Amino acid sequence: MSFRPPIRLKAEVRYPCLLGLAMGLLVCGSAPGVSQVPPSASPAVLDRAEAVVNNHVILASDLDREMQLSALEPIRGVRGVVTRQRALQLLISRTLIQQQIRREEARAAQPSPAEVQARIAEIRKQLPDCARRDCASDSGWQAFLASRDLRPRDVETYLRNRLEILHFIELRFREGVQISRQEIDAYYRNTLLPQYPPGEKAPPLETVSSRIQEILLQQRVNTLFSNWLQNLRQQGDIEVLDPSLETPAADGSSQNASPQRQGKGGA
Repeated sequence: MSFRPPIRLKAEVRYPCLLGLAMGLLVCGSAPGVSQVPPSASPAVLDRAEAVVNNHVILASDLDREMQLSALEPIRGVRGVVTRQRALQLLISRTLIQQQIRREEARAAQPSPAEVQARIAEIRKQLPDCARRDCASDSGWQAFLASRDLRPRDVETYLRNRLEILHFIELRFREGVQISRQEIDAYYRNTLLPQYPPGEKAPPLETVSSRIQEILLQQRVNTLFSNWLQNLRQQGDIEVLDPSLETPAADGSSQNASPQRQGKGGA
């Protein structure tokens, strides 16, 4: 499939319009009364389609926003810098999950405003950068957001989507998962006890069994979720339009020289 050029809208467009681009629509327009730019003027690039996920277009501005919002992750340093390639993969996964949530009408997964605000309060305490900016105060929090070119509503929308996905995972994959006593005993013997050096007493199994059960439960849920998401990717129609955003292969080379198509009929 040929590479799709960036979306270019001529500056002389004055009234709202819909411009079709393959499987997506871009709403464009400007206020009436603005003087027209001569037709000879160069077209201005307003945004660019970077990928299409089951008819949903991911724009370059979406990637920019995802990279900005990565500043809200307290452990982002462990995972490394969020590159545009990484941001695209996160957006692809999130789009697939949210499409499935809508398809299953999982209304119980929607977080309440109180949950969103509670998560924001946690972040204001956890972020390393917030310790230097006193994010506990409203002025410090606003200063932090301004330094990352973020708006409060951007943060609320981002966290609401994250909480919605977490609720969905709990509802869909946690219910019905059972951890046997044998599994707890095996984890205690094979994983926990070897972490204690000779001469240091390990906690009795009875005092840590509930924690081990939770660890094993989360591992099981993570495995079920990962397999489910991989299946969504295989069944979905995913097309990366910009070759520079393709995920590099293990040897550092690009997996494809042409636009990458995943899912149905793709690699």
